[in-house]
Amino acid sequence: MTKIDIFKKSIEGKNITVIGIGISNLPLIRFLAGAGANVTACDAHDAQWLGENYEVCKELGVKTCLGDGYLENLTDDIIFKTPGMRIDRPELVKAAERGARITSEMETFFELCPSHIIAVTGSDGKTTTTTIIHKMLKDAGYRTWLGGNIGHPLLSETGGMRPEDYVVLELSSFQLHTMKCSPEIAVITNLSPNHLDWHTDYNEYIEAKTNIYKYMATGNRLILNADNADSAALKIPEQIDVEYFSRSGRGGIHLDGDMITYRGRAVLDIRDINIPGMHNVENYMAAIGAVAGLVSDDIIVKTAKEFGGVPHRIELVRTLDGVKYYNSSIDSSPNRTINTLNVFPEKVIMIAGGKDKGIPYDAIGEPIADHVKTLILIGATSGKIKDALASTGRMDEVEIFKAASYEEAVNTARNSAKAGDVVLLSPASTSFDMFRNFEERGNLFKQIVNELN
Repeated sequence: MTKIDIFKKSIEGKNITVIGIGISNLPLIRFLAGAGANVTACDAHDAQWLGENYEVCKELGVKTCLGDGYLENLTDDIIFKTPGMRIDRPELVKAAERGARITSEMETFFELCPSHIIAVTGSDGKTTTTTIIHKMLKDAGYRTWLGGNIGHPLLSETGGMRPEDYVVLELSSFQLHTMKCSPEIAVITNLSPNHLDWHTDYNEYIEAKTNIYKYMATGNRLILNADNADSAALKIPEQIDVEYFSRSGRGGIHLDGDMITYRGRAVLDIRDINIPGMHNVENYMAAIGAVAGLVSDDIIVKTAKEFGGVPHRIELVRTLDGVKYYNSSIDSSPNRTINTLNVFPEKVIMIAGGKDKGIPYDAIGEPIADHVKTLILIGATSGKIKDALASTGRMDEVEIFKAASYEEAVNTARNSAKAGDVVLLSPASTSFDMFRNFEERGNLFKQIVNELN
């Protein structure tokens, strides 16, 4: 019997709670119910808000506990927590003291996956780097699986995975926070303050990220950014093979003029990279380190020329009256927005603002003054962004508007723009003040832009 067969047998008839009935957890709920477990799905929202997801639970015969007090009766033997819930939440602590096993879909997947695992984390560039690695392996002929914080949960698909397959995962600090397993190959793209409204401090955030390599076996490989001070300062166990990448000539993977080299061998001319920005050059260097020995240089070049990027990342929505509208809703931190602004040679009209994650915004002031001619602010972080610009003493160089809705923000941008201008959605903040996720925010922006006439 395979590990997954043994696991299914072990949960048959067991009482299992799944916390969170979002789209990402539905495959997990289906999998557990299909294996004969008695599943209870808990969510802070009511049935009307959950909509089709609630109906799916009903069809599966899954019990639900919804709304206020949804965590008050955690009496089951196994509890799958949603990644965004801290393990030290009082209700989970009480359940663990009672003897319940607190786990997550990702932790269980690592325990059961029969295939090779490559995992990517970092503060910026995770999704793009993960997608590039997946495409390179797929183009090279490997049977590959994409998941984690991108795509969909893979636990329900482990039965179809083979030992020779490759699984490529994007992992967030939330998913890594309690992880006690590591992949064979890991990438940390960079580290900067993030999610400090969830983590107790920046040190805890970094500590969570280090779980991606902390449990690696001898000879496993870790790819790190030599140009990022906090990544370069990480203390790595001796048994791990470490490869550094750098735009400034340091490490085994670095930029030599316009050429990315790997251990002295020219691999990829950055002019062949189809997606813009030097931060994407770094993403390709990280990916090259991950697939070294698995993928030929020809495949790497092929991927670079063909890959058009991931939606919501400097995504050209349309050109109207000579004005280009770009959606970069993924820019959920100041550092992401700084990288995006550096892509554009001209000064842009930028829509920014969103939920406050408790991170500093000081660094964004000068880049806004350098790269933005009109700033349209919306959401809770508007004040922080404006204060960062004010601290530069250059507020008179930027025209500033405040918008109450995305419709107002886009219309203000259109009225400010003339032929040759760029309108850019780059929030520098998370979306959770107004939206369920950054995709919903980006899709609304695209809808409004596409309806302009």
